Amino acid sequence: MHTGERLPAVGDVLAALGTGLWHWDTSTGLVTVDAVAARLLGLPAEQATLTEAQVRSRFHPVDWNETRGIVQLAASEGTLAEVRIRIVDERGRVVRTVRSRSKPTYDREKHAYELTGTLQEVTEPAPGTPAAHNAVTGDWRRSREAFLLDAGRALAEARSTAEVLRVAAGLSMPGFTPDGLAVFGMEGDRLTIIGHHGQRPGDEVPFAALPLTTDYPAAEVVRTGRAVYLSSPEEYQRRYPLTWPLAEQFNRQSWAFLPLTVGGRTMGAWMAAFTYPVAFTPDERSVLTTVARMLAQALSRAGAAETQRELTDGLQRSMLPSLGEGIPGMRIAARYVPTGGGLQVGGDWYDMIPLPSGRFALVIGDVQGHDVRAAGLMGQLRIALRAYASEGHRPDAVLARASRFFHGITQGEDEASDVRFATCLYVEVDPATGTVETARAGHPDPAVRMPDGAVMLRGTAGGLPLGIDPDSDYPTTRLALEPGELMLLCTDGLVETGGHDLDTGWRRIRDVLEKHGGDDLEGLADALVGAVHGPSSHHTTGPLADRREDDIALLLLCRQVERRGAGSGVRRHRRTMFTVEQAEPEQVATGRRHLRDLLHDWASPDQVDSAVLLVSEMLTNVLVHTDADALLVAEVTGEPGRRRLRVEVTDAGDDLPHMRRPGELASSGRGLLLIELLADAWGVAPRGEGKSIWFELREAA
Repeated sequence: MHTGERLPAVGDVLAALGTGLWHWDTSTGLVTVDAVAARLLGLPAEQATLTEAQVRSRFHPVDWNETRGIVQLAASEGTLAEVRIRIVDERGRVVRTVRSRSKPTYDREKHAYELTGTLQEVTEPAPGTPAAHNAVTGDWRRSREAFLLDAGRALAEARSTAEVLRVAAGLSMPGFTPDGLAVFGMEGDRLTIIGHHGQRPGDEVPFAALPLTTDYPAAEVVRTGRAVYLSSPEEYQRRYPLTWPLAEQFNRQSWAFLPLTVGGRTMGAWMAAFTYPVAFTPDERSVLTTVARMLAQALSRAGAAETQRELTDGLQRSMLPSLGEGIPGMRIAARYVPTGGGLQVGGDWYDMIPLPSGRFALVIGDVQGHDVRAAGLMGQLRIALRAYASEGHRPDAVLARASRFFHGITQGEDEASDVRFATCLYVEVDPATGTVETARAGHPDPAVRMPDGAVMLRGTAGGLPLGIDPDSDYPTTRLALEPGELMLLCTDGLVETGGHDLDTGWRRIRDVLEKHGGDDLEGLADALVGAVHGPSSHHTTGPLADRREDDIALLLLCRQVERRGAGSGVRRHRRTMFTVEQAEPEQVATGRRHLRDLLHDWASPDQVDSAVLLVSEMLTNVLVHTDADALLVAEVTGEPGRRRLRVEVTDAGDDLPHMRRPGELASSGRGLLLIELLADAWGVAPRGEGKSIWFELREAA
């Protein structure tokens, strides 16, 4: 309709009833009004063509936005658009309220709406009545907006499909609340039931696999992408006679079936059913449509998150080994806890590898990063380590080959990205003797809990992390795991997570190991992870995982005690063995630290200082006066308060030490004098190819 054209004769009839006509074409941005409509808008009572801006200036700002939204909704559903509009004057004061009814259409080529409708003044209720208050202040709008805001927040926070359905079931819509809900999905050419509320278990079975061609409202909604509103049982029966018997048993009076659309694609349908009649006014349809859109977004997010978690679990199951029957004569437990965010996979791993010699290898490591790339590299490195170990190589050769392999596969990384490397601790275990041979590539040292509960770090020789230098060497360290002793291998996530450094994190681990005695390795593994994050399972995901700073992997290995009749058990002792090589004299300091850890609860600090001084003298004497390495063995036996410390240093040299009386200016020769003065007992003895020197201290209260 254009300026100067006469409106239909029906306009004269409507004018007599105080009803105006108007036409709006969004493609041109023009609105044509007759004389009555112009008067209702507060303009001169004559036919006119106005711009959208001119009309908008006469609408209350909230109502203008409301009108556009209802027009879009009505056009998409093919229904009438009915809206109440407050008309304002030049000062913004409300002068009257009008009701508009129109039939909008959408032109897909022009991407524009066109509608012709009526305007009629609404008689306001008496001032001071609740109806007048609602009509003037728009409390119903504020109630609806508050509901939609709360519903949107609750649905956005739902993390799973079950949570989304619980939120949807608990929504209390303003003025009308459904008592029955159902969410339909699609699988091939059939409907599926994602979830339902307000029906008995099993009631959904007849609807669970309906073909999309079925004469059923939800199927029609999925096919067409358009909502279906049924205000009465009669309307339901008239429109869907074939499936009405299925719905009749629920004794509902009204139904709304709305499409669940995400990204322009209909992914399912949502049914809201009512036990009382609902007219489904434009306002009610607007609320239902908005809830359906938010529900579709929430279900899409939850589905993506669940798919991601399934992928995570699949990756973990494929990459982490099963410990199977364990190691004969040993008990073993393991845990892997991924970091939060993303796919919740990272570069930490553990493994147990049967070796051709009848021994077993335990491996724990950490590839740099917490992303899919790190997980992929970890999988490749784990396979390579298993291959090299299965060929029968010694621990040092296994890590050397693995480092060369890892360096090769990471050379293809983008030059702009960070250099990838991996730390690793490889432990070869002889279950018959308890001998443990380790090789370490930049990884934290193992810890050992002794039969009496004392815990100490066992320093081991090591080299660079894997992948940094393809020609790195990885020296080995031999340890002995006594019956009843427990060894902990872990990644740095267990130590440093929670704002701890290596020192404070280690103290936290030691407290857990000391307090959690007994044979329950599974309980101890949970306690170690729980000290960092709280309760855990073998593989933890969900909200708890989001708070993690780093992956955690840990292995616990305990040598079992042979029971030989009544009264037999674990002897209360603690023992450490450590080798100081000629080429690494700095390991003397490590030997001193080992002894202090062994005596951390010794009653007399002065005796501890004396023991450390004597050990330093004995080890240094071997390095200075022989060409051999020194083997340190320290053992504590007895009950607290009456314990005995025995320290023995063995080397391959043939010359026995002799007591000397050095002068005041002499730079050596005082070692045996110190032992004579500080030890309760001591001695020197030949040992096949070599000799040993020992001393004992009895604990002083």
